[in-house]
Amino acid sequence: MTDLLTAVRAGQHREVPALVLRLDRAGRRAALAELKELRKEARGWEWQRQDKIRKALHVAGAGCHTGAAGCATWIGGRDLRSWSRSPYPLILVALGDRDPAWLGDLAHRLAAKSLNSEAEYTFISELVRMAGCPIPTTDSLVEGWAERISTARWHGRSGRRVPLVDLLRSDPHVAVLAPRLFEMRELPSQVGWYDMPDSTDHWPAALRVLAEEGVLDRPQLAERCVTRLVRGGKTGDQRFFLTVLQQLNITEDEERARLRDWMAMAADGISVVASHAQDVLARLDARGELSTGDLAEASGSVLFRREKKLVRGQLILLGKVLSRDASTAGELLPVVAETFGHEDVALQERALKLIARHLPADDAPLREELAFAAGQLGPLHREAVTALFGAVGEEASADGPYEELLPPVPALSRLDPAPGGVAELVEEVAAQLKSRSWQGSTPGALAAASGISAFERTLDGLVRVARTDRAALTEALREALAGVWFVEHGIERQPEPAYMTTDHALALVVGSLLGRVPYQDVVEGKNRWTGTGTCAHAALNGVLLARAWEAAGDVATDRVPFLLATPTWHTGSLDAAELVERLRTYQRLGVAPGPADFSQALLRVRRSGASVAAEAAASLSTPEGDRLAAWIRADEPVAPVLRHGLTSDRPSAGNWWQRSASGARQVLLATRERLVIQQEFPRSFQWLGRPHVPNTRECYHWGTDQCPHWAATLPEDGETLAAWLMPDLLRTADEGPRGGAWFLPPLMETGGEAGVAVHLALAYGLGARHPEDRISAVDALLVLAAQGRLDTVLLGRELGVLVDHDLVKVNRLADAARTAAATGAYRTVLGVLAKVLPTLLAYEKAPRGIGDLLAVAAECAERCGAEGIGHGGKEGVGHGGTEGMAHGGTEGIEPIPGLAATAGRKGSSQTVRQAARLQAAIVGHSGQGPR
Repeated sequence: MTDLLTAVRAGQHREVPALVLRLDRAGRRAALAELKELRKEARGWEWQRQDKIRKALHVAGAGCHTGAAGCATWIGGRDLRSWSRSPYPLILVALGDRDPAWLGDLAHRLAAKSLNSEAEYTFISELVRMAGCPIPTTDSLVEGWAERISTARWHGRSGRRVPLVDLLRSDPHVAVLAPRLFEMRELPSQVGWYDMPDSTDHWPAALRVLAEEGVLDRPQLAERCVTRLVRGGKTGDQRFFLTVLQQLNITEDEERARLRDWMAMAADGISVVASHAQDVLARLDARGELSTGDLAEASGSVLFRREKKLVRGQLILLGKVLSRDASTAGELLPVVAETFGHEDVALQERALKLIARHLPADDAPLREELAFAAGQLGPLHREAVTALFGAVGEEASADGPYEELLPPVPALSRLDPAPGGVAELVEEVAAQLKSRSWQGSTPGALAAASGISAFERTLDGLVRVARTDRAALTEALREALAGVWFVEHGIERQPEPAYMTTDHALALVVGSLLGRVPYQDVVEGKNRWTGTGTCAHAALNGVLLARAWEAAGDVATDRVPFLLATPTWHTGSLDAAELVERLRTYQRLGVAPGPADFSQALLRVRRSGASVAAEAAASLSTPEGDRLAAWIRADEPVAPVLRHGLTSDRPSAGNWWQRSASGARQVLLATRERLVIQQEFPRSFQWLGRPHVPNTRECYHWGTDQCPHWAATLPEDGETLAAWLMPDLLRTADEGPRGGAWFLPPLMETGGEAGVAVHLALAYGLGARHPEDRISAVDALLVLAAQGRLDTVLLGRELGVLVDHDLVKVNRLADAARTAAATGAYRTVLGVLAKVLPTLLAYEKAPRGIGDLLAVAAECAERCGAEGIGHGGKEGVGHGGTEGMAHGGTEGIEPIPGLAATAGRKGSSQTVRQAARLQAAIVGHSGQGPR
């Protein structure tokens, strides 16, 4: 045993197997106890020293375990893995004297773990060979098998590429593992990868060959392909299963037996899968194996899809059936009428013509049903509908007064009082420090709001309870947080503002309370320069860090009874009268407010309508009371935002815009200085008061896990915050990561004016690259409209600027507009689009996506009437004016410049058709002719 431990400490891993095999069962158990202690000891070493013994420790521990369960756990230990070649061959030697049943048990236990590399598959397959047992079929093992096959293709002994089918044919486990590919939740990445589009040396082709040779069960593969295609999943996986199915060339009997599966694929499959299923249904119909009822059922689902090619193909199939058998009209024509609700005008027209061609003259109930369905068609088809159905169509299409549907205005929610008892407070602390947010998860808007509320209540509770019941609190925290790193080991280095989160702030305060952060470090931290000045992210995080250091000092000295900056509402805003009463209590107790705490309180206090509170603050006759009174009376933004001089025209010498280092245009906003912040606030806050020209350089130190406290830092200054965070949204609209627009909905709940910065931020979000970011922007749009703060003229202008400067793509904007309109906000969306479309219609070459945007505008106009065109400016009153506002109503409606000319062009493109549809909707609702 001594020789083994000496070899391990020396890192002599090649000598370990022989030393292990010399030991008997008792000797191995004794050695294992020593190896476990060495493993614990090594965790505190520097990584170079750990790496030296890692392989030897790995092999020795595996060889000394007498139980398969413990051996599997040891082998799978993450801290024992090295960057260099794995020691699995040596482990196999060390286990060479084990019973085959024991080795088989070990192989299955390892396969159940997340060990999915080629080396681990090879190790387990060798264990299986030694044990003479069946190979495990877990997902992780199949992934390792696929990786081994992929590697072997490119590294054959001859140095040339080995055909995939040859590798699979020679693999002893292919008959067991290949079918498992069709049962995995997600396919291994190597399986679905093709090096060239026209290559036949890929997995689907290889599986077909093996099925033809009888190595694999062909009917089983076909059945599993169909099952996976019906189930759905990732697009890449679906394409793989479809390719395999097409390679297998299923028979007519197999097609007929799976009729319901093809119908399900046509209804819900991805486009390529649905198209294949549609082809199969057409073949079944041609062979007389598709009943009228099944065709009607399948068509009803397909015609509801957005893919124009699928809808067009289904209408063609329905037309063939109707031409072949006129008796099917009663069952199929109502299905055809489902197309009237499609957004594409050409498909609506095709469906209307199909109905006109096959409508029986003597079926009054059917005619009435179809006339009612035709009420969905807009003014563009009104003449054809009237000619086909007469006055019935007009009556069916008559609607009552339009009513805009907007979400309820978000209500302010008061924060619950801070936890006053030890048990409740400790539960809150543990919940936050042990949560996923501590590990850097991405919060949504709702989670961000609740997270800030929980953090602020808990921070205030720590200050309060540390003053009244310190001993009980510290004892309970040590017990509840046992195993949390900073509790066990302390905070090794002072946190940086660039990476600060609310969880780090809370950990710093708790660490100070538990003595894990020396008081001298707290003093140095409070005196450190935390206003880095590099960007808004670091500055806002620096404010949080300054508050954390100050609170860490407060819990260590019991200096203050509570915090002044704890918000009143979930947005982070603080009631002015409530802050006055807190200052009054401080005055009575003879306590001086903390500079960071009081400064954050000022940034949060609600200034509008607080004149009475200003008088009460001045009556305190304290420096803080005077500052609060002056802050409220000034009622100025933290940093006034400068408007840009851009219009939807191309930039000229008088317009202000930027180019990035790569030459791309950057439409951003600058802010003016605020001297009072530079002169009266702590250094950690002074960045906020300096003038700032937007920086187009991408920041490397921010992420959405760090963002929730930003809006709560400036809850009454949404304009300023929007201007500072604009570069993030610009990247979100270009090539930025997902989630960059999540803070837009909380931004709409901030106080102050919703001016150019808020609307420009919203414009970037509506054109974001990723769908989830566009959904966040749509949520923000609807909230702003519900508040009566949305200026459709301003938003339309900013969108026109971004589109014209190639910063927002039209097709993405169309997707966001369609999503917003689908909620029932047709008038709001139309009011915005009416200001964007003139810019796009003025191009000589129509931009990609303008047809989709026109389709959304046309649907909105058909729903809400032409008054949406003139509905501009802000909803409601009391929010201040904005230049360029228009009035609602139908009087004095201005036509959309360029729309009539586009609608009058020759051709049948989507742009021309949708422009004509929008023009018809405007003329039809306003009673005016085109100008």
